[in-house]
Amino acid sequence: MKKIALTTTGIILMLSALSCSTKVDSFEIGKDYIGSLKKASTVGEIDQIFANDSVVKRIAGDEFIGTSNEINIYEKGGKHLLILEATEEFDSTATINSIQVLDPRFKTTKGLSITSTFKDIKDNYTISKISNTFSNVVIDIKEIGAFVTISKKDLPSELRYDSDAKIEASQIPDAAKIKYFWLYW
Repeated sequence: MKKIALTTTGIILMLSALSCSTKVDSFEIGKDYIGSLKKASTVGEIDQIFANDSVVKRIAGDEFIGTSNEINIYEKGGKHLLILEATEEFDSTATINSIQVLDPRFKTTKGLSITSTFKDIKDNYTISKISNTFSNVVIDIKEIGAFVTISKKDLPSELRYDSDAKIEASQIPDAAKIKYFWLYW
């Protein structure tokens, strides 16, 4: 009986040690999460999730400068980290439906960040869709729930001014830099 109790205690201590050692990387991006922020996280939990940062929520009356369901996350030193957009305005139970990543420390497990190039995308991810807009190319990466934009200034001249042209991955230079990086849930 004493031997079983010691074995059980040993197993519990090992499991406790393992669970304590899995620390969340606050800058890691994955499918349905960025740091401690998860797809199911609510607006009411944002202050707790980003307790070490400054959370700025738009208030009623600011609608003319942007959507009032926008939440900006800054480091205490003032560096802008993220822009979150909630599914509903003024609802603490609403979830986040899009996140603009502004800080290069936020990276996927494969190293994709705001400072990456098109080569980093095509070498590590399956491109779901490429859309041509007036001044950018939008690249959808469904496996991580993300899309990035690349400026048409980085494309060959014959593609820069034609928003109707179908752009293929092979036409985008490897060195083309990511302009914007969003997660969508």
